[in-house]
Amino acid sequence: MKEELIRFAAKWHEGQKRKYTFEPYINHCIEVAELAEANHIPFGYEIGLFHDLLEDTLCSKSDLRLLLSSNYSISEVDFIINGVIALTDIYIPDNFPSLNRGKRKVLEAERLAGILPTYQSVKYCDLINNTISIVERDPNFAVAYLAEKKYILSLMNKGNIDLYNAALNIIEV
Repeated sequence: MKEELIRFAAKWHEGQKRKYTFEPYINHCIEVAELAEANHIPFGYEIGLFHDLLEDTLCSKSDLRLLLSSNYSISEVDFIINGVIALTDIYIPDNFPSLNRGKRKVLEAERLAGILPTYQSVKYCDLINNTISIVERDPNFAVAYLAEKKYILSLMNKGNIDLYNAALNIIEV
């Protein structure tokens, strides 16, 4: 089953490269999924694998629902898709061109504070994976990035405690 999910996500992320490392973007999604699974987050593998699909590809909720409906119950499909939606940034320049990055990040942090603890837990996995890459490869940007993530974590604090603490430790380098 995992192979089918990975193939689906890889198809949608085809041609996308990870900033700094230029490796296939799907690798990031798999790493987030595996970290969520290792920490026993319910449906964390699926949500982690698909967390950037709606934001960074032309994949639709309907495409995702069609894939999942053959192997998951309706309530499980809804939970996974709602998790992907919860992790999809809303406050992006295209949607809010009059807002600067700082204001958009504050609004996004406030929104993330209200998502389910399971979804917050997967977001911690994403934050951990992204932070390692940014701190290693772009120390100048890392200063602003770490401040943004520290603020997000101050509000988004209802998920898995071990992942939350790991995310806090990583941003306080």
